[in-house]
Amino acid sequence: MSSSSTTTLNSTTSRPFLSTSVLRRRLPFVGAFCMLTLGFTNFYTPLSSSALKTGFVQSLLRSKLGSRFSTKSSSFIRMEGNTSNTTVPSIVVYVTVPNKEAGKKLSESIVQEKLAACVNRVPGIESVYLWEGKIQTDSEELLIIKTRQSLLEALTEHVKANHEYDVPEVISLPITGGNLKYLEWLKESTKE
Repeated sequence: MSSSSTTTLNSTTSRPFLSTSVLRRRLPFVGAFCMLTLGFTNFYTPLSSSALKTGFVQSLLRSKLGSRFSTKSSSFIRMEGNTSNTTVPSIVVYVTVPNKEAGKKLSESIVQEKLAACVNRVPGIESVYLWEGKIQTDSEELLIIKTRQSLLEALTEHVKANHEYDVPEVISLPITGGNLKYLEWLKESTKE
């Protein structure tokens, strides 16, 4: 084999390997393939929020990749980097109720009062918990409530006033991102 060929034989193992010049030419293609496989959102999310706020990363991706990639991410929003007035910090709140009737009544009152944009009722859950020193098991219904973070206190008071449990479950989790149109609707459907 000549020294100009792209593969050579290693004399000790008799296996072909790539020369450094070929390897240098192929590495950018491997990197590009990995980026496409992993997705560009994984590439630019760890960057500083100031770069995201200025739109530098989005404009760079748009100019380098075309509209096919940039339009896909335009309907998704990360709440921490949100500087727009179209959404608000939002949460998901879990509340358990003893049965379907209690879930329907509480869900409707929460939405009626504009304390949440939407309440999902999930029937048929079984809760196992410690109460007054004993392990209890009860069939319940889970309410998944989407609302503004600023309404958590009012929502908690509403649940406590309208729930038959002495200590109703009210726990919240932050919404860190999602469909921009849905998050805008959430804001519009709840009270200030």
